[in-house]
Amino acid sequence: MKPLAVYVHIPFCIVKCGYCDFNAYAGLDHLKPSYQQAVVSEIGRYRELLSTREVTSIAFGGGTPGEVPAADIAAMVRAVRDAAGAVASDAEVALEANPGTTTLDQLRDLRSGGVTRISFGAQSFLADELRFLDRIHSPEAIGASVRAARTAAIPSVGLDLIYGLPGQSLDRWLVSVQSALALGIDHLSLYCLTVEDGTPLARRVARGDVLPLDGDASADQYEAANELLEANGFVHYEVSNWARPGHESQHNQAYWIDRDYLGLGAGAHGYVDGMRYENIASPAAYIEALRLPGSSAVVASYRPDTATAMGDWLATGLRRLAGVDAAQFEMRFGVALDATVGPVLDSCVSAGVLEEHADSYRLTRRGLLLHGEVAAELVAHLQSSAP
Repeated sequence: MKPLAVYVHIPFCIVKCGYCDFNAYAGLDHLKPSYQQAVVSEIGRYRELLSTREVTSIAFGGGTPGEVPAADIAAMVRAVRDAAGAVASDAEVALEANPGTTTLDQLRDLRSGGVTRISFGAQSFLADELRFLDRIHSPEAIGASVRAARTAAIPSVGLDLIYGLPGQSLDRWLVSVQSALALGIDHLSLYCLTVEDGTPLARRVARGDVLPLDGDASADQYEAANELLEANGFVHYEVSNWARPGHESQHNQAYWIDRDYLGLGAGAHGYVDGMRYENIASPAAYIEALRLPGSSAVVASYRPDTATAMGDWLATGLRRLAGVDAAQFEMRFGVALDATVGPVLDSCVSAGVLEEHADSYRLTRRGLLLHGEVAAELVAHLQSSAP
């Protein structure tokens, strides 16, 4: 059976952070029971597809999936499993949560409901940085949540951290990385703070209340964290992700290797049989759209043209430290990689941001810091060369 990853978007938050531009909402707790029912209904709409696929992972993202009852998570996992033609023996069920708001009993219930992987949005171990980021937990809550997840026997426990804060020194940044390591976690995701249009953070920067972000300092922080993590046995396997061997995210790798994924929930995106689609963003409208039998929450769908599909494949594939394989590209698109983007690849190799390795291309250490620019150059070349 053809493999399929499943993503479920949970849009609820206690507080929406000022830097966040995800499809997330605070103050909608009253919708949670109806929302879970709507997701189960949507799974039913895809029963025919699911019955022909082997589900390799189920991931709950948001928003804050840890803020919905564990019984609701279990019901959604069960609905996917019941509809699937097969479920991989090592299928991952991943969930994002906030430190300090998920109790030991909830974590035990999540484990009983099938969750095998949890990632806590720690973001920082320093109280003043947490306040700047509008996080509601304390530094102490991070360790308590990690220990509770261990007690609940969740097999893989990870943290997210944010670097590149205005005025953040290298030493202060490494305090958070070292604190995460001290907890014995299995996985760490490091994200550079980005000022997204329309967010409260963007308005603060525009008013001059917050200093502009320092790209050079962020690059130093990234490289220092990478050295520290690798020295402590972590494998750097994707631009923003490090793991102890065997704890790499199966679900996220599905995106990077061009695997089909079913997107469920408000604002979710999916990619199935070459078609991309997007669900309605409003949680209330999503629930309403799925009340009638046979109705759909999809508001847009399209099949990318060849140039766009090639660009997507290269941009996501280059996020992996393993890079992109020329033979796989030719198998996927029926044309040689060199024949499509050869001049750009040669230029990037000469510039020291890509390296050729046997029949593959991968980002160099310097290139990891410039992934976005490399991807944009490849995409621009493909679009300009398209018939």
